[in-house]
Amino acid sequence: MAEPKKKGLWGGLLRRLSTAQRVGRLEKDPSPRRAGDGDALPRRRRLERSDRQDAATSSRRRPRRPDPRDLKGKGKEQPNGYRHDLSPLSEWPPSGVSSMEELTLGHAMELIASGVPAHKGHKRPIPHASENYYGLYATTAGNHGDESDAANQHNAMTQLTTLRIQGSGPPTYPWETLEQPSLAFGFGARPGTVTLNYWASQFSAYPPLIGLRDPGMVPREVDLVQIFDRLKDLEDGLEDDSEDLLYRLYKRFLKDPDKIFSPHRTMERQITDLVMCLSSPDWIDFSAPKNQVVTKFIYDTSPENQQQYQKFFYQLLLSLELEMRINSRHHTDWAKERLVAQIPPKIQWNLALARRWRDFVRVEDYGETPDQVKLRFKLKRRQVKMLKRFAQMMKWPNLAETLDELKQRELEGALMPISSHAMAFFSGLVLPGPTFPFLIMNSLVDIDPDRATDDLALLTHLHPHCGFQYRNSYTYWTSTCIVGKVLAPTCLEVAGWIGPARPTNDLGRSQIARIRSRKSRLNTLSPEDVTSMSDRSDPLGPPSGVYPVADYELLTPDTDDFIDTIRIEQINLRAAADKQDSGPKWFDASIQFAIDGVSWPLHLMFDVSFINAWPCSDGPHPLFFDYVYTTRKADEVVNILDWGKPNSSERSLRSTPVGGSKAPKPIVEGDDSERVLVIEAFGNTDNEVLARAWCSHWGLSAVVADISKTCMACAIREAYAATLTVVILVEDLPGDAE
Repeated sequence: MAEPKKKGLWGGLLRRLSTAQRVGRLEKDPSPRRAGDGDALPRRRRLERSDRQDAATSSRRRPRRPDPRDLKGKGKEQPNGYRHDLSPLSEWPPSGVSSMEELTLGHAMELIASGVPAHKGHKRPIPHASENYYGLYATTAGNHGDESDAANQHNAMTQLTTLRIQGSGPPTYPWETLEQPSLAFGFGARPGTVTLNYWASQFSAYPPLIGLRDPGMVPREVDLVQIFDRLKDLEDGLEDDSEDLLYRLYKRFLKDPDKIFSPHRTMERQITDLVMCLSSPDWIDFSAPKNQVVTKFIYDTSPENQQQYQKFFYQLLLSLELEMRINSRHHTDWAKERLVAQIPPKIQWNLALARRWRDFVRVEDYGETPDQVKLRFKLKRRQVKMLKRFAQMMKWPNLAETLDELKQRELEGALMPISSHAMAFFSGLVLPGPTFPFLIMNSLVDIDPDRATDDLALLTHLHPHCGFQYRNSYTYWTSTCIVGKVLAPTCLEVAGWIGPARPTNDLGRSQIARIRSRKSRLNTLSPEDVTSMSDRSDPLGPPSGVYPVADYELLTPDTDDFIDTIRIEQINLRAAADKQDSGPKWFDASIQFAIDGVSWPLHLMFDVSFINAWPCSDGPHPLFFDYVYTTRKADEVVNILDWGKPNSSERSLRSTPVGGSKAPKPIVEGDDSERVLVIEAFGNTDNEVLARAWCSHWGLSAVVADISKTCMACAIREAYAATLTVVILVEDLPGDAE
């Protein structure tokens, strides 16, 4: 009796959605309560006092201003008759404004907030889950340019790491992708960094994947020829104009339980039956990380693997039938989005595989056995160019021979048989998520004719915190590995890999290293922190009737005053004796620096994150006085212990550098746990590496800001938005990447 009810639910949903009109408007989060006028308390304490403010004030929405750039003339005339120049500020107060003046909201927005990134946090429910589970996200607007904090996916070679659940093209919002946290909004524009959204999404509460109940919808027995007959037919599209042709699904592959009295001729009932059939535990679960290199199921075309081979393509065929019915032209976009949201996550991964197949693969020939199947891969030529470019950017040690081998195999049509990873990479049958970086690197390793690459055969996405050394020339690290994150300023980041990095004496000539690190507990985001993000990073401070000019200051660090006495000496990897298994060895990593001729080792103990700061426009911008910060040069951070804790005011007398000593010095005034430490790491990229290594040593994530794109004030406000207490300021100069 339960089954008809379930079908009726799906049918009713389809009928309602198919006739609905798209609204095209995001549901807005309820406005958070704002602090009372004139409050000057630290961010979190200020929010707790919001109950004191007047009810009219709490419901007031900040008015929108016209873009000052749209105004005619060189400036906008103020009520006192003075015409204010809209060029970037070079002093505060600006010319024509008194330090004793109190600005109106409109004037304050123009002088202080124009071009400032405005960060907004989102807490969204998880479909089919209780309210204890939620997704956390961050979106940003306000800067006038098109640039964001995320890397360009084409340049970073990360297009195949993400997939929009519904619709084509790149996603507009991070909650629109299948993989979470979304990798379309994951990689930061600076090497070794992530976006503010990715940082927030790491603190989402996702429900565990629960196995679906077997509904008892058993498919018909078919052979390989029948499967590929239908796969070939679907290349021309779904016959959604004829109910009779659609009903052939039951004559070929499914069994209609209501064939006599109420045959399932409508598309919504067929969608329900396909979902029920694919819910069977007998199918491959592509949501499981171990199954996400999908070509391992079809790489072997021998008779011994025929059963597995046929099962894979049968599952792919049913997934295609479902995916094409959902995306029928008879359904509105709104209906499709609502419908996909109701489909269990396990089935959505089947739909992702079907999407990749439709986009990149065509059937050329087939027969009764797997070795008779011939496929055409539309993406192969592009992937060959991508791999060649990847090898060149990584300065692959055996580059010439590897590229010759790649060219020869392409001419012979022998790229797919190299390995299952190479087959996935060149075919484009790549599920979204963390597998792609390992597919591209393993393809390069497998094509390289050097026998030394045999020692690099165990790279796997199941152990993402890893790297390797090749030919004692360079080391390469994944973007998720703390060693890669710290060394990234001296390297390139491409396709989820950071390199070429300096070699180490602690690894063999060619050897894989898995890196052990802890999860930091110092920087965390709660749902309340995310939803109050815009309040805690408001450039004007708390709402008020007037905004005194004296409450703000203009921060302009001297980028020419940089330290040039810091150098990386070596990367140290110490085998973790208590954490070894049958695979590659585990290591504890540290980096030794020479600071003014004295050696300083910093242990990369914590797996921290570095958030690439959003670029601002028309900077520098003034900073409200309640955003408290302390500035230090890069070589001074080694004197700072336990930043953000009450006992971080002085360096311990017992802590001395290796090979020398430095006098301890006071570092902050008071014990404000929200005070932001601003590290000026201008000049040599080793300065930024030192700052990042210090963060990993103490378990502090940080915002990294290129001062030529993001002003110091905007970087500090973003740290408050992310509840971080460290900002690293750098300045990219021409030729740095080289």
